[in-house]
Amino acid sequence: MLASSVSNHVHESTTEVFERAPSCVSSPVLAYVDTSVSTRKLIPHAMAIAEALNAPLTLLHVLDLPPQSEGPADPVEWSIRRQEAHGQVRRAAEKERKNTPKLDIRIAEGRPVDQICRSVRELEAGIVVVGTTADENAADWELGETARKLVDRSGGALLLIPPSAEAAVEVHYGRVLVPLDGSRTAESVLPLAARISRGAGAELLLAHIIPAPELTETGPLETDDHRLCQQVSERNERVARKYVEQIRSRLACSGLAVRALVVRNGDVRSALARLIEDEKIDLLVMSAHGRSSRPDVACGSVAGYMVTHARAPLLVVLGAHAHHANHAANNQRNNRPLRGPVL
Repeated sequence: MLASSVSNHVHESTTEVFERAPSCVSSPVLAYVDTSVSTRKLIPHAMAIAEALNAPLTLLHVLDLPPQSEGPADPVEWSIRRQEAHGQVRRAAEKERKNTPKLDIRIAEGRPVDQICRSVRELEAGIVVVGTTADENAADWELGETARKLVDRSGGALLLIPPSAEAAVEVHYGRVLVPLDGSRTAESVLPLAARISRGAGAELLLAHIIPAPELTETGPLETDDHRLCQQVSERNERVARKYVEQIRSRLACSGLAVRALVVRNGDVRSALARLIEDEKIDLLVMSAHGRSSRPDVACGSVAGYMVTHARAPLLVVLGAHAHHANHAANNQRNNRPLRGPVL
């Protein structure tokens, strides 16, 4: 997120998108639930995101297949297992909230990641909710196997719930944070963040972190070097404040409560993590890639760090760099406004 690369204007196509946020029912939200204690935290967040987006919610539980050495499974026993699993998931959902409209429960068999991906295709789910680890006592940076594989394989929006997430019967997103670096890819999550904020009645925070300027050093910096660093820092801050204020004012005109934040001369990753703590952020929404996106990795350096270190739920849009670049090229040729990932 380099402020020196921030342009002096907001991308018009992006602002056109988030000014006309649709009110229709969104694509389904799919939440993967297992038998771990962390599921108690996951279900309320799945309900909260589905309610904010006015979307149906499906809870998916995957049963392990019996070992091949034991021969084919008994169909009666297998049916009983499915019914028991269905009842357990239903009771877990009702324990969190008695009235759960638009709730469906799906029981599948096999490998969790394969069944999650299959359910996403069949349901055309817009968001997948998963815990970062099945062990409630694990550190936040110890990414579980299911979450890690989904980050690598998924091409949509993934809501990651860390062990440090608040355990509450009912979750409400009061503050939603979106980090921006001046790129269209980072801005592409704004329509989704705006819809969530509007649906939850949340305050939307737009943050730009300005890293300290770096000069090639072969010895002590001279007076002119220090002056140059100061000039670059002042320029970056001036451009960054204008940039985020333009986006803030556009969003505010649509009726959202929006605040713009600029943090200067800091490490982007650690500064963003501190911002989550200081501002008591309930939900972080960001693209997996920013300005310096690399197509050969699932997440950029900032998003990858937040996946394992964010102490608040993280809604990361994966594959947005390729998706956005393709749409940008096509829309430019056809003279159509660019669209972001509106679910």
